[in-house]
Amino acid sequence: MPSKTLYLVCNAHLDPVWLWEWEEGAAEALSTFRTAAQLCEEFEEFVFNHNEAVLYKWVESYEPALFRKIQQLVKKRKWHIMGGWYLQPDCNMPSGESFIRHILVGKNYFKKKFGVEPKTAINLDPFGHTRGLVQILKKSGYTSYLFCRPGTKECKLPADDFAWIGYDGSKILAHRARHHYNSQKGKAAQRVKKWMTENPEQDTGMLLWGIGDHGGGPSREDLEQLRELIKERSGWNVRHAVPEDYFEILSQKMDKLPHHTKDLNPWAVGCYSSMALLKQRHRALENSYFLTEKMVTHAALQELMDYPKKDLDEALEDLLFCEFHDILPGSCIPQVETHALQRMSHGLEILSRLKTKAFFSLLSGQSQPEEEEFPVFIYNPHPYPVIETIICEFQPAEPNFDRGIVTIPEVKDNQGKIVPCQMEKESSNLSLDWRKRVVFHAELKPAQMNRFSCRMKEGKSALKIRKQDETLMIFQSHTAEIAINAKTGLMESYKVNGIDLLKPNSFRPLVIEDSPDPWGMKVRSFRKVEGSFNLMSKRESARFDGVSSADLEPVRIIEDGQVRTVVEALFKYNDSFICQRYKIPKEGSEFGVELRVFWNEKDRMLKLSVPTPFQNGSCKGQVAYGVENFSKEGEELVAQKWVGVTSSDRKCALTVINSGTYGFDFADGELRLSLLRSPAYSADTVNESMSLVHQDRFEPRMDQGERIFRYWINGGQAAERFSKVDREALVKNETPVVLSCFPPGKGKNPFPGITLDDAVVQVTAVKMAEESNWLIMRLFEPTGKARETVVIIPFLKLKLDVSLKGFEIKTLAVDLATKEVFETDLMERKLKAK
Repeated sequence: MPSKTLYLVCNAHLDPVWLWEWEEGAAEALSTFRTAAQLCEEFEEFVFNHNEAVLYKWVESYEPALFRKIQQLVKKRKWHIMGGWYLQPDCNMPSGESFIRHILVGKNYFKKKFGVEPKTAINLDPFGHTRGLVQILKKSGYTSYLFCRPGTKECKLPADDFAWIGYDGSKILAHRARHHYNSQKGKAAQRVKKWMTENPEQDTGMLLWGIGDHGGGPSREDLEQLRELIKERSGWNVRHAVPEDYFEILSQKMDKLPHHTKDLNPWAVGCYSSMALLKQRHRALENSYFLTEKMVTHAALQELMDYPKKDLDEALEDLLFCEFHDILPGSCIPQVETHALQRMSHGLEILSRLKTKAFFSLLSGQSQPEEEEFPVFIYNPHPYPVIETIICEFQPAEPNFDRGIVTIPEVKDNQGKIVPCQMEKESSNLSLDWRKRVVFHAELKPAQMNRFSCRMKEGKSALKIRKQDETLMIFQSHTAEIAINAKTGLMESYKVNGIDLLKPNSFRPLVIEDSPDPWGMKVRSFRKVEGSFNLMSKRESARFDGVSSADLEPVRIIEDGQVRTVVEALFKYNDSFICQRYKIPKEGSEFGVELRVFWNEKDRMLKLSVPTPFQNGSCKGQVAYGVENFSKEGEELVAQKWVGVTSSDRKCALTVINSGTYGFDFADGELRLSLLRSPAYSADTVNESMSLVHQDRFEPRMDQGERIFRYWINGGQAAERFSKVDREALVKNETPVVLSCFPPGKGKNPFPGITLDDAVVQVTAVKMAEESNWLIMRLFEPTGKARETVVIIPFLKLKLDVSLKGFEIKTLAVDLATKEVFETDLMERKLKAK
């Protein structure tokens, strides 16, 4: 008997979309699955492997007879449900909670339709993998992980078989399939022989095979050749298998395997920024989904509305589909980009309606307003108090026709205390004094509806410009000082408690040399500066703004009041333009930067320079259920809602929160935020002797036209900054819901939702269980330090003491029938008491 075993794992690499639209992907899935099923029946020894619930759903919908045949093949163990996810998403940019839903939706589908649950997670084609996946996989019931990218050139690993260690210390078996997932038709046997020749020292191996990159899978020719090869028994027991077969053997060596304690990156670093509009739409849908889910759960628990599971499921599938690894990274064709934007808008529309229904349900018990009162209601979805600048527009009953009088708002909280507020330019452009936009500083109670009262009074409309010298515009609060250079439009300095946190010329938009390749396959960084945007002249500024005068200062204060000052600066580069606004508070140290970019460059990249004085400092950022300490200076990196820079003595830090960007780099104390790229669509670099795009015609480029980017910057003592930034980032992304409206005053006031008593721990999900009448709460510790918190659920009269390890994800369930509280895994299965 041969002492060595090689497990052959046949799969069909089939992207639902990429160079083709989803309809073609569905057609290819039907064809591929039909052929695979036939060959499973013809070849007794053969077993076919395939993952991705979305493909099986297409088969179930469009060819039910084939679906039933596959169900029978699964029962006979001739067809293996591999992986178990909804699809193979990008594995860096989705939030940790999105990854959980890929697994939850996929596993539940396969359990319901096939009665199986895979133990090996599969992501063969995605362009890198966040370390946060380890804990997610472990707590979802997986024992192992199989991937292909990045390869040996991009990511050095201690071995192809290793134990991958997560941020919380979780451990899972992992294998890099360095020979990738597919094979050419008629050459599978050659592929096997080559592998055995190149790996004589191994006693166990796994090799993936299957035709094509557009479906295909097994062929009769390959199976016949492999049958002959298996009969040869030349020192190897070669057999058709499933990934779990290999990992079962590998698990016996777990204690001897090397450990890997980092992420699995990089590959295709351009994908962190390609298709910026699509990435922003994704973040908007992701934020809206988890916020809405919290709101409807709060309302449904108190019988103010039915829990809308069907609608939530539909919106969730829109989100999961658009996280596919050729959609979210921006490597698909224009038609797929259009479809993805359309599908994400579909999800956003569903959630908009659900969120509005929940909002009105939660305020139905509020009292009717008094005469001439404009109530402003703000629902805070977070389990902790939030202090935030609130913006709300509303419509007085009639316009003010008296041009000698201007009506301005006065805002009070529910205790009758006047809060700082100011009136700003509304979204419309009516010449009448009618529509109002009020900006005020609000302290919001946790997990409940907050009420403020606005009344109009006569006042002055003139913008009060503070005194300043010819060059510097200086703004101060009780903790911060900001200086903007009127000659450059850039930030000259930013101090918090007297400490410099930015160098001069901050927030300069840089134009970086790039290529038509949307993946960035052959590069690791984007650092070669071609030029930078510079301030417009007065004449250019007037033309750009579309004003009637011939000249307009390119740097101006456009809003100023009790809450904030807004400074606008106008820049240009070739045929591209930027309207950049600094939103500077009267209280506190956090300020905002908003860029409205009009981009017309080709094969170039736009970055925003944020130079800090921390020359030898370090950089960290949020990733999926973790925080990564980045060590690759100058290389393009990926993070989620925030990144931060720490001084070399670890005393000071600057943090930057975003609303939908992912790529950046860091070198010599300078953070460069990647806003967008303009490569061609799906232009690869396989044939280096050819141009990436045709040279005899126009080829469209990505992200041409208008895009808006928003950032929030704060600085201070490092430990304090990093203990706060995760919550701050969630508030900026899952923003409190604001509306001026008039409640009926006839309903009941609900209890607050779930609250926490500590200052750090996050509640990332609040939902109803998929299969049981349970309330599900997901908690996360975001700093890496063990913590205690108290979870309070007023409606159920529950108060729970909870302990979390550093970076731990903990899922709690409440049986609503018995009020029993217990911990579950991420698949919402009750854990045994320790």
